[in-house]
Amino acid sequence: MAKANVKDLLEAGVHFGHMTRKWNPNMAPYIFMEKNGIHIVDLHKTAVKLDEACNALEKITSAGKKVLFVATKKQAKEVVAKHAAELNMPYITERWPGGMLTNFVTIRKAVKKMNAIDKMKKDGTFETLSKKERLQVDRQRANLEKNLGSISDMVRLPSAIFVVDIMREHIAVTEAKKLGIPVFGIVDTNSDPRKVDFVIPGNDDASKAIDMVLSVVSESIKEGQSQRKAEKEKSKEEGEKATAEKDADFEA
Repeated sequence: MAKANVKDLLEAGVHFGHMTRKWNPNMAPYIFMEKNGIHIVDLHKTAVKLDEACNALEKITSAGKKVLFVATKKQAKEVVAKHAAELNMPYITERWPGGMLTNFVTIRKAVKKMNAIDKMKKDGTFETLSKKERLQVDRQRANLEKNLGSISDMVRLPSAIFVVDIMREHIAVTEAKKLGIPVFGIVDTNSDPRKVDFVIPGNDDASKAIDMVLSVVSESIKEGQSQRKAEKEKSKEEGEKATAEKDADFEA
């Protein structure tokens, strides 16, 4: 499992919290000091909590399960999309669709609608529509792609969600908690850490800091995926061996 390095976290600015007047008292255990009106996060505690989160994520992905990444703020969108895409994990970086988790059936219908439009374009049905109808369908497809394209392959609820800025993404956190889905989150000094299952104390406003945390998280998820792949290959080999032995016994 990838280990969090305090020096790397420091260089990425993960320790910078919010102004002291905006703090949430429940973050007190993770705050090292106050400097120039800014709370400084205790990176030794961040490293410990990040390792705990990574260990849990590795176990989840080694079982072949999916983690949904959520980050709609400007500083986090591209970073999260990059890492999630590399991991082949679903992600939401545009507006959170209300009921994304609690009304997943409706969301799946919207994704199927998007796929149906793609099918129309492939089989030629799209060309039989009037110019106005084609324009309407194209707009609908673009809107669906913007909001749901990154989860088009997510056929069932995720086994966990990873959130950047739990205050901004409070609806996602609430929906996940309601369904008993574990929540992992980068939690800044202005947020309530009690709302998530795996707290990673740190700066959720700077792209560099977010990228640093996600780099460590990604390594652990890749490790979990590698374990899963190795287990599947081992099972396949054992199955082929068993079949070969049965065939040998039959021929004998």
